[in-house]
Amino acid sequence: MQTAFARTFHVCCGDILVDESACRCDEPNEGTQMRVGCPKEIKNNEYRVGLTPGSVREYVAHGHDVIIETNAGLGIDADDGAYQAAGAKIVGSARDVFEQSDMIVKVKEPQPSEWAMLREGQLLYTYLHLAPDPAQTKGLIESGCTAIAYETVSDEHGGLPLLAPMSEVAGRLAIQAGATALQKINGGRGVLLGGVPGVLPGKVTIIGGGVVGLNAAKMAVGLGADVTILDRSIPRLRQLDDIFNGRIHTRFSTIEALEDEVFSADVVVGAVLIAGAAAPKLVTREMLTGMKKGSVIVDVAIDQGGCFETSHATTHSDPTFEVEGIIHYCVANMPGAVPVTSAHALNNATLYYGLQLADKGLKAIAENRHLRAGLNVHRGRITSKPVADALGYELAEPLAVLKSA
Repeated sequence: MQTAFARTFHVCCGDILVDESACRCDEPNEGTQMRVGCPKEIKNNEYRVGLTPGSVREYVAHGHDVIIETNAGLGIDADDGAYQAAGAKIVGSARDVFEQSDMIVKVKEPQPSEWAMLREGQLLYTYLHLAPDPAQTKGLIESGCTAIAYETVSDEHGGLPLLAPMSEVAGRLAIQAGATALQKINGGRGVLLGGVPGVLPGKVTIIGGGVVGLNAAKMAVGLGADVTILDRSIPRLRQLDDIFNGRIHTRFSTIEALEDEVFSADVVVGAVLIAGAAAPKLVTREMLTGMKKGSVIVDVAIDQGGCFETSHATTHSDPTFEVEGIIHYCVANMPGAVPVTSAHALNNATLYYGLQLADKGLKAIAENRHLRAGLNVHRGRITSKPVADALGYELAEPLAVLKSA
């Protein structure tokens, strides 16, 4: 199969070959070489990097060439010298990375200038969050690339292993962000979440008991706040009760329970996730009128469109806005604020599947159902049902389009 790669890439055997006639489809898949590129992130105040020097060493050890845009790692205190010592080639621009690479490894979804540089047959491995983003989806379709989304790669336990580390970071940051926004100087009520002797602590309501909710609760409990988690899974609520041993409240999430907890809260954390799909709008604009003036909403689900009706994405440089007297914090790349922690945590999770992609190419997706769950776009077709449903595209079955390529 001929692609836009500088060398010929075979779906059947996963090899990159100089001569198409040299295909060894019946032989072991050894000695594959991929040119793996990592550009500098350009989203607002995004300091993470797709590949740390440690990850570069792993790709090089597997026989791959790694191409890094100059200064890509400065946000994690990794200069070009650190990448060169790990075996990478440094290039001067993102365009150089995209033009010279067979596979692009990033952190955040490609911005318009980046999806315009993608090409047919190129692999893209990053967070995508396509369901609430029709423009990016259209750009990826038109590029002809194969796009694997971190946030929909699965594991044998039904979890999302490449999303989990950033959910842990975002959940913990949510309480820091909420506590800061709650200060009077920042427009909030002026409540200290932990209280002091003789004064009640602030109340934190967390909607969703998954990874984000659990980590937000850990931080809020650590500060001494009064914490309630809402969820619709009774088994999960039992787990949370056991984990916190009476230090939090749990409630089954009904309309009535949601209103009770949101109306009485000082900080509300939106931590609801439906893998690959747009987040449900659980808190309406009308409900804001029943909340305490100056209370704070932290919408961690904003990457998937947000779970508050009034949410819209904000940036680290301008993180909050006010609606009906309620402060909204809706930064779409929260872990970017702590890049040293989050970039290393992310690389720890993404490296395993990234090496599979580099070693085997599309064959890795065909062979591994968990990696296949991450396939969102392939050669102009949408291969993720939640994305297809959200944006009105015809769904292409992943194995079928891989075989037809």
